[in-house]
Order: sequence, then structure tokens, then C-alpha cells
Amino acid sequence: MPFLSRNIDPLSSNGRGPRIGNDVGESQTHRDEGLTASFGLQAAPKIRKTGTLVERPSSFYAKRGKHLFDAIAAFFLIIIFAPLMVLIAILIKCTSRGPVFFSHKRVGLNNELFVIHKFRSLDINTPSYSEKPGSTDDKRITSFGKWLRKTSLDELPQLFNVLKSEMSLVGPRPEMPFLAEDYEPWENQRHLVRPGMTGLWQLSPRRQGTIRDGISVDLAYIEKLSFWNDFKILIRTFKVFWDNNTY
Repeated sequence: MPFLSRNIDPLSSNGRGPRIGNDVGESQTHRDEGLTASFGLQAAPKIRKTGTLVERPSSFYAKRGKHLFDAIAAFFLIIIFAPLMVLIAILIKCTSRGPVFFSHKRVGLNNELFVIHKFRSLDINTPSYSEKPGSTDDKRITSFGKWLRKTSLDELPQLFNVLKSEMSLVGPRPEMPFLAEDYEPWENQRHLVRPGMTGLWQLSPRRQGTIRDGISVDLAYIEKLSFWNDFKILIRTFKVFWDNNTY
């Protein structure tokens, strides 16, 4: 499947928003300018907010290289982190009732749905689409889950999503289907690339705002898509992880 090639149907069958595709396998207005500037991105990306698609990157990296890099990196990262993931799975089973994994549908490339996987960090009785915990003091978070969420190691299973070509190491935040249905066409352009485990928005202070605050950041990332920008985002992600988990 071409990396960035398909048009978006601007309206769903109910006329409210973009049509979200089939399951895989089944057929704040102000940007954090300091962050975007550090990655060579414009303060105001030239993305037309009319439902018309932006001009797609034509580099080898955008078309083939990014997907190839993701697959190779995910394969080796799974091997490296396999012992840790097994240990985490055992500790989840020993410290709380319920399954090891939390699985949810998300919107992926070209509006196709896929199932995203994380290590479960919330109580088994927590509703699937309940409000995200605001702090580690939330009573829904399990005792071991507090550590998982603090370290972000709950997201390690998403490496399998990357290996299956459902996600990328770097990209926009994976969106929930019922939220994506209300996107305007210009917002829906964020689904013209695979969602990422990390990304420009995920590193931005704006991730603490509303869900739609980061869309312009995601679109700026897409328009400046390159290996160098992805590399810098991965390095910054590692630095944030290191700073948050060392004393």
C-alpha cells in the first residue's frame, strides 16, 4: 500500500465527519513554536484547511524507507525487550486480576481500524473508553500500573503493531474511532500516515490539553516528514525517558 496516496472521503454516511474504514484483517489553536522549531518545522504549516490533501512527500524515505526502517527496528527491539516484556507480564498477573494486555481499536493509515496493544495498567473493571487518569493517584490504576505508566513501558507491546505495519515508531497519536468520526477533512489528513508510538505531539506540552489540540502539530510533522526529523524525535524520546526514570 502506498505510504501517502489515498484520498479521504470527507463525510461519513451520517454526514458528520470522515468515514472510518474497515477493521484491519476484515477488509489550543497556538502551537508550541519552540518545539516545532527545534525540529525544523514551520510555525504555521502550509496545510490547506479545505479538505484538499497536501502535496505528498516524494522522497524514498516517505514512500518506502520509513516502513522498512520501522520493520527492521521493531524486529530487533522486540528481541532486545523480550525478557523485560515477559517479566512485566508475570508481574501484572501477580499483582492484579485480569488480562496482561489492554487492547483497543484505533484509526490507522487511510482510516483503517486496527487493534492497539498495551500492558494493562488499570483495574479490570475500568470501562474501555473511560476518561484518561489525570495522575498516578487515580484509584483505577493498579499498584504495578503506576510504575508502568510512569516509565511508559506499558506501550512496549505496540512494537508488535509496528512489526505488523499498523503503526510506525514515529507518527501522529493513534486516535479513537468515535473521535475521528467528527474530524473535519483538513484534520483527517493526519490519518494519511501510520500513527506512531512516539511523535512530535507526544513530546509536546500540548499533550496535556484537549485531544484535538495537537492536530496542527501532527500535520506539521507530516509536511516535514524525513528520516532526520524522525531520528531527532526518537533521540528526544529516549532523553525524556531517561530524564524521567533516572535520579
